[in-house]
Amino acid sequence: MTTDPVVLGLDFGGTKIAAAVCDLSGARLAAAVVSSLAEQGAQASFDHGVQTARDLLATEAAGAPIAAVGVATFGVPADDQVALAPAIDGWESLPIGHALRAAFPGVPVRLANDVKAAATAEVRWGALAGADPALYLNLGTGLAAAVVSGGQVLAGYHGAAGEIGYNVREQADLPTPPTRLEDVVSGRALQQRFLMPAAEVFAAADTDHDLDALITDFVNELAFHVVNLAILIDPQRIAVGGGLTRSWHRIGPGLGAALRAAVPYPPSLVLGRYPHEAPLLGAVALAVDAANTEVNRAIENGYFSERVRQP
Repeated sequence: MTTDPVVLGLDFGGTKIAAAVCDLSGARLAAAVVSSLAEQGAQASFDHGVQTARDLLATEAAGAPIAAVGVATFGVPADDQVALAPAIDGWESLPIGHALRAAFPGVPVRLANDVKAAATAEVRWGALAGADPALYLNLGTGLAAAVVSGGQVLAGYHGAAGEIGYNVREQADLPTPPTRLEDVVSGRALQQRFLMPAAEVFAAADTDHDLDALITDFVNELAFHVVNLAILIDPQRIAVGGGLTRSWHRIGPGLGAALRAAVPYPPSLVLGRYPHEAPLLGAVALAVDAANTEVNRAIENGYFSERVRQP
């Protein structure tokens, strides 16, 4: 247990919520992972995440000042909504920024899309360190990518850069696509189609010829879009994370072969250093940066603020 200032990282996912309490350098003191309670809707999921964080703070950092909170979530978060976030009913209308500041009053709060947060973690501490430009590819409940240039993750004008789950699948689908890429190439798509977790679908494909052919199609369609993205960006390296990387033996070879065959200057393809917790570590990085900004401001003003206290 510590009484020194701490930062809090929170990752709101479609199926799970992760929280971590860290020191001001980002070193982990304690962490917890719980169900997202997605079936109960947005407010229940949000409240469950906040309570998990509070319980972790009470156990591991009782009385310690909270210097900052960093939060990652699927979708494009803002103070009054989370755009492009259909995974949990009501999440798109959740005023997440306002709700977090109410939950942790007086504490600096920083928000980011989960895949962009994951890319930040891999750039700072992981597989994309020193790679420029680079791509981070998330294969999980949903599908998205993040573009890294000059060590920074590209946000895009609306904060939606890299949302390749919305890609049109073929020319005949224009102007109004009946399906988007994420509807067929994602963990959620596999679960909805086969009524079992995606990991079980991949496992069954090892011995089921028909499933094996379907998984091959799944990987080929993913590769088609990643190849075109690589041609556009010309990345030095692509790092991959997310829950589907547990089936990397089925995904990695096909994706790598497509990149080598079709991209003029094929990038290296690697698993992320943190394939299953990069969004949480990215949230921690947000909090660390916010805390450092606060400390620097306090030093410049000749005092240390007492307003960042645990609720």
